[in-house]
Amino acid sequence: MASSSFLTGERAVVALFISRIVFSVPQSLLSESLSLSLLSLLALSVEISVDASSSVPLSHFFKTRPGASSGIFLGAVTLPGVMVSKLIQMSRAVSSNQSGSEELEILQLLYWVTSASCYTVLASLCFIFYQQSDCKNCATSRCSSSCIALYFVVCCVSFAVKSHSGWYTAAILLWLFSHGYAAVKLIQNILHTFPACASIGEALLVTVGLVIYFGDMLACTAAKSHGYFTASKLVTVPYGIQRSEVSVIIQGLIIGLLLFPMLFKYMLQFLERVSLASSRDTADNHMRRSCVFYISLVGVLIIAVPSWMQLVQDFHVHPFLWVLDFVLSEPLKRLSLCIYWLVVIYVSVIRFYNISNSSKIERILLRKYYHLMAVSMFVPALILQPKFLDLAFGAALAVFLMLEIIRIWRIWPLGQLVHQFMNAFTDHRDTDLLVVSHFSLLLGCALPIWLSSGFNDRPLAPFAGILSLGIGDTMASVVGYKYGVLRWSKTGKKTIEGTAAGITSVLAACSILLPLLATTRYVQNWFSLLFAVTISGLLEAYTAQLDNAFIPLVFYSLLCL
Repeated sequence: MASSSFLTGERAVVALFISRIVFSVPQSLLSESLSLSLLSLLALSVEISVDASSSVPLSHFFKTRPGASSGIFLGAVTLPGVMVSKLIQMSRAVSSNQSGSEELEILQLLYWVTSASCYTVLASLCFIFYQQSDCKNCATSRCSSSCIALYFVVCCVSFAVKSHSGWYTAAILLWLFSHGYAAVKLIQNILHTFPACASIGEALLVTVGLVIYFGDMLACTAAKSHGYFTASKLVTVPYGIQRSEVSVIIQGLIIGLLLFPMLFKYMLQFLERVSLASSRDTADNHMRRSCVFYISLVGVLIIAVPSWMQLVQDFHVHPFLWVLDFVLSEPLKRLSLCIYWLVVIYVSVIRFYNISNSSKIERILLRKYYHLMAVSMFVPALILQPKFLDLAFGAALAVFLMLEIIRIWRIWPLGQLVHQFMNAFTDHRDTDLLVVSHFSLLLGCALPIWLSSGFNDRPLAPFAGILSLGIGDTMASVVGYKYGVLRWSKTGKKTIEGTAAGITSVLAACSILLPLLATTRYVQNWFSLLFAVTISGLLEAYTAQLDNAFIPLVFYSLLCL
């Protein structure tokens, strides 16, 4: 019984994913490879302990999404795996003199920030779980303790070798584990604020991504504003490299919107204290809250966020005016793309919304039409206007964030309308508290493209999200639902026929794309491509996590190799 619970399909696929990355690492990245292996062992041991425990179930600590496994192994290794794949890719650029060592250094620091954040969250889970369980002396407990100690040693040695200054090593370690502390606090806050909305693995992926994004913002701001403290200078030197205007605009806009709900909450609390109104449910209070919301939102987007953008980047005009000038610099191509996108979105949304209200078609099939819509929208733009597509993804994500904030807070007059509209396309992974499916689809397509900015010697890598979600996941669902007979497991719904259709369709799409992208001298290794497509297809078949979030990152990592 223990062996059967240990050898799950998801764990086997994730182990193959990590093994492929580790065995591809050059000797110059040996410490990163070793730390990734230790992190994987730690995550696997924690997941086995949590899933196998009968005395202290996971729900004793956190209320996670029903029907999903803990997902700790997958959630903990995905982003570190992506970073190591990027390091392997960047090391090729440095060795061929196509890029400087500065970019490799910042990627290495970002990898250690990512892995340290995952490591600290896992260590906190170990501490919480083992304090309440009866397996303090079991094999998984000893394995976890050994991995934690060895990881810390590898981290210290790695930075000590790069510098003879003990002060520098101490400053770096403090910088890394301040991210880890922030990750621990953030994941606890996410799981308690949005109960039953995510598994541990999904929350860990989101948490580490947000910590990296916010930490990068703080370090970049400190580097640009010439911080006064020596430790700050030592840590933030790599963050002072030049960034593109598009990346700064996207980062400022997204972070501003993520911080906005906290600002709005504090403003409401302040108004409630000074207000003389006796009831909080009156129409006047709802109108006043809506007015405060829109006024503060405009203030954040027009004043606060652009001020930060101009601090870290030399915009000679207001950043949003720079965006307008950027769009109009090639009006025929970019405005035509905007019109094309608006027409596709309007026609598709109206039609699918009417179908969802009047037809008995399965919602899972209806949702896959949006995956196909993403292919029709993003593939032409990625081939013809990749830089403009980067900006468009940021704008779309900002709109989604604003609408979700309005929906959650039920801001008049759009809150209830947005809530009713979104309910037409939700599934078992969405709740009234938080709707995540549209975010995961958008980010699943956008992240491989954003990660491919700069040096990229693998032409298929930016298409990882579009291919895996728009084509592979769609074909797997449609074929599996209509023709699937042989199931991967007795309790699951995924079929072998659907997985085979998804893998075959992605390979066919790659064979069509490669001649269109034949602008580089890179010759595709079809065995490596088959391995990458197969692993991502099997992950879609076996995982109970939010596949739109994990599959594109896993596929992208393997394509970078």
